[in-house]
Amino acid sequence: MKLTWYGHAAFGITAADGTMIITDPYTPETAGYPPIQAKPTVVITSSDNDSYHCRADLIPGNPTVINALELARSGAPRTENGITFHAIEAMEALNHRYHDPDQNGMYRFEVDGVSIGHMGDVGNPLSDAQVAFFQDVDVLLALTGGHPTIELDDLKVVIDRARPRLVVPMHFQTLTYKPHNILWIEQFLRYFPPEAVELALSSEIELLAGQFAQPTRVLVMDYVRPC
Repeated sequence: MKLTWYGHAAFGITAADGTMIITDPYTPETAGYPPIQAKPTVVITSSDNDSYHCRADLIPGNPTVINALELARSGAPRTENGITFHAIEAMEALNHRYHDPDQNGMYRFEVDGVSIGHMGDVGNPLSDAQVAFFQDVDVLLALTGGHPTIELDDLKVVIDRARPRLVVPMHFQTLTYKPHNILWIEQFLRYFPPEAVELALSSEIELLAGQFAQPTRVLVMDYVRPC
């Protein structure tokens, strides 16, 4: 499978058969990242009211759209194009500095034998049930920018307990991200020894089932640049 980072919490996951999933698309004008040009099979969003995480309407083509919060509340997984999506409820930071906290959904799915977890927009320490939801995923797409998402100390607890094989940071400050209200990636990388961190130097990587090993490693990706 191929993993592409568009910026913020938006990734593209492309299976060997061409099936493509896009996660948490943003509003380009406010986020600062370029419009997503890909035409996916499925778009999954962590909420329906956060313009940094829910803009499925801006994605080209006619993809199936899954709202992870609705999926979590349904109490059952959903399968589209042979890929099964699971979700669990979460909430933005209870001490959110900018507005009242909203509910959202965290989610996981498997593509080509690689299990992927996405932390949505959670802003608080995870409960035992939420940690168990991510137990032993191959790839954790992790919120590494601090408030208003999960604080880094609490995120490290999640990683230590869930033990993902690979952590791919997202939702951190870059030179492109416009709000300038979250942390740079260096803050998160201080929690890991240098030998556990790799810089992809690319917005796109190939991941294969069976290539992952413990202990947890961190892979920092670049975001897709405008053409």
